[in-house]
Amino acid sequence: MTSSMSDKRKPFFRYLPWLGGLAVLAIAIWYFTRPDPLAVQLVKVERGTVEATVSNTRAGTVKACRRAKLSAPAGGQIAKLQVKKGQRVKANQILLELWDDDLHAQENLAQMQLKTSITQSQEACTIAETAQRDADRAQQLRDQGFVSQEALERALSTAKARQASCESSKSAIEQSRSRIAVAQATLDRLVLRAPFSGIVADISGELGEYATPSPPGILTLPAIDLIDDSCMFVSAPIDEVDAANVKVGQEARITLDAIKGKTFAGKVKRIAPYVLELEKQARTVEVEVEFVEAPSDENLLVGYSADVEIVHATRANVLRIPTQTLLEGKKVLLYGGKGVLEERAVTTGLANWEQTEITGGLNEGDQIVMSLDRAGVKAGVRVQPEVGKAGE
Repeated sequence: MTSSMSDKRKPFFRYLPWLGGLAVLAIAIWYFTRPDPLAVQLVKVERGTVEATVSNTRAGTVKACRRAKLSAPAGGQIAKLQVKKGQRVKANQILLELWDDDLHAQENLAQMQLKTSITQSQEACTIAETAQRDADRAQQLRDQGFVSQEALERALSTAKARQASCESSKSAIEQSRSRIAVAQATLDRLVLRAPFSGIVADISGELGEYATPSPPGILTLPAIDLIDDSCMFVSAPIDEVDAANVKVGQEARITLDAIKGKTFAGKVKRIAPYVLELEKQARTVEVEVEFVEAPSDENLLVGYSADVEIVHATRANVLRIPTQTLLEGKKVLLYGGKGVLEERAVTTGLANWEQTEITGGLNEGDQIVMSLDRAGVKAGVRVQPEVGKAGE
């Protein structure tokens, strides 16, 4: 019986090496044919500064601190055009003059009348002085009894009348001077001067054309468009939801589409006291951000499109991760043991488009996946760090 059982076991032990070989072969086939781990870009959880920012909803615009659309106070024909488009001018410089020959003639007439009034006044006052001396002598002779009281009274009356004529002639002089002042003021209304130093952006009108003033409520083209480009700022719309976080004096960063790769420091200088309600658009608040230091090497022009990023809160030395590494529901893919990705829920604090503060769920030095857009990247997948990328 024992011999019979031993004979039955012999075939099993005979095939055991073959079974072991098959198992090793299967393992080898699985090992060499299994898919390679996905290459992913990792980034380390580190400490740093995180800022909470607010950005404009639509493109902002670079504007000049002072811009005047000028027209002469009075209408008339353009006689002299003293500037050209693009020319720099100084404050009080003459820009254009309207035809004023008739007013110059009136001023000359007033000047001649002034001279006549002065001559007439001198004559009248000289006669008044003579009449007063005659009255004084008549008073002395009356005291001595050589002339009658009636003669004295006539002399005194004549002196008073001559003195009144003298005073009247002096008033005529002042009237003539006033007429000259009126004529000069009218002439000044026909001369357009620069209210400040700047650059002439545009001119509406040519020599010989008729220029009209721009009264309130009537749309007319200005004669001169003058820009003070020594001071500029950015006017940008901020969504009403974010407007409460914006305060005057907050730091900001300005970027310009026309000047690539550069960011300029700014500061909030004004917040509009009302909300803009435009049809088919979100309600916004207009915010003005001034340049801390105006660009000097770049050709900064009024009208450039610009974006602003206003910093309203800052936290230093906190755990942070790139914002792009966050999945929906505030989760990240953690590079775990044996190279397998693990989904980890986190709690966040301040955040912006670049960095997000982590207040729980991760530790400093943990590695998380940054290349979330790659196919197959999900929890439970075996991966390997991409050579030469951040977080290595």
